[in-house]
Amino acid sequence: MKNFKSIALALVAFVSFATNAQTSKKVDASKSTINWVGKKVTGSHEGTITLKEGTLIFKGKKLVGGNFTVDMTTINTTDLEGKGKANLDGHLKSDDFFGVEKFPTATLVIKSLGEKGNGVYAVTADLTIKGKTESIKFDLAVAANSATTTLKVDRTKYDITYKSGNFFSDLGDKVIYDDFDLTVKLAF
Repeated sequence: MKNFKSIALALVAFVSFATNAQTSKKVDASKSTINWVGKKVTGSHEGTITLKEGTLIFKGKKLVGGNFTVDMTTINTTDLEGKGKANLDGHLKSDDFFGVEKFPTATLVIKSLGEKGNGVYAVTADLTIKGKTESIKFDLAVAANSATTTLKVDRTKYDITYKSGNFFSDLGDKVIYDDFDLTVKLAF
């Protein structure tokens, strides 16, 4: 009887440990996409940027964390060609915007999550761009082997104020809006 109790306790402990264990799922950067849209008074531009690496952390089937690194040197404009594209790509990589020579990566670290149902989580994360970290909130939809989100980033929180109407006056139709949009699709 003593052996039976010991075995039963060991089994309960094992099952409890197994259901509380965290598992990390590496994001497949080659199958994941990040698309951006930046807007100005006279229109907008769009493009892509490459995820360098990422991990989602699960406890059972529940998402409990994650972290991601973006290769800022891959900023790519997709709505222009030729010299216009080369000029905008170069300007976005310059110190006026993302300063990729000094800051080649940006990171996002999930700090807290709230379940909204149907695989959707309310995420609070720390986003670091140009060495400056700010909290950001967005919803993340998680399926079997993928996750998707759209988020709005205020560039001025990361000291990117070039042609911001909130920092410079008399810009007229040269104003670039402070927020840019990201649409992210992660495969894991």
